[in-house]
Amino acid sequence: MKIIIQLLADIIHLLIGYSLMDRISKAKDVFYSRWIMHEFKTCGRNCLFQGFSLLKGAKHIAIGSNLYCGNDVVWEVYDSYQQQLFTPSVVVGNNCSFGDNGHLTCINSITIGNGVRIGRKVFICDNSHGKAEKSELSMPANMRPMYSKGPVVIEDNVWIGEMVCILPNVRIGKGSIIGANAVVTKDVPANALVGGNPARVIKIIE
Repeated sequence: MKIIIQLLADIIHLLIGYSLMDRISKAKDVFYSRWIMHEFKTCGRNCLFQGFSLLKGAKHIAIGSNLYCGNDVVWEVYDSYQQQLFTPSVVVGNNCSFGDNGHLTCINSITIGNGVRIGRKVFICDNSHGKAEKSELSMPANMRPMYSKGPVVIEDNVWIGEMVCILPNVRIGKGSIIGANAVVTKDVPANALVGGNPARVIKIIE
């Protein structure tokens, strides 16, 4: 069986080489992007989406132009959960990019400015299941009320490295760089290089 599969792959490669397959893949991305853009509240021009593994609440997401969004991205925007109602808003500016396997979840407000670059496996969240109070601990975690400590704001030209976590009630100032694996729990000033868990300012870039 293995030999048959290998022979089949060899034959298909003779008929469809890498360059042709690459062009087919790019055409698929263009078609998917044009199709998915109509799900959003607004979506600008020249946006490329390579494929969501989950897209929920897209009607609450406004996207600018020239956005790139990688593979297997999860965007979850909740206007209701169990008996709770929310008025969420996600706004993404122009010329932004999101790496593969990212996760964004919102019940309140997430605002991302222009020219923001977001690496792979980045988590951006404005909410949690419960307030981490003792009275809630007897409840199953997924049954606890959703709660937001505050919005997330990422200002223009921020660069966010791979596997960063950005938690609720945080503002990241213009031009800042968030190092890989950082966990951002409080505001970051403009033009700062930050890293660590919890993230701290390593230096101000002048």
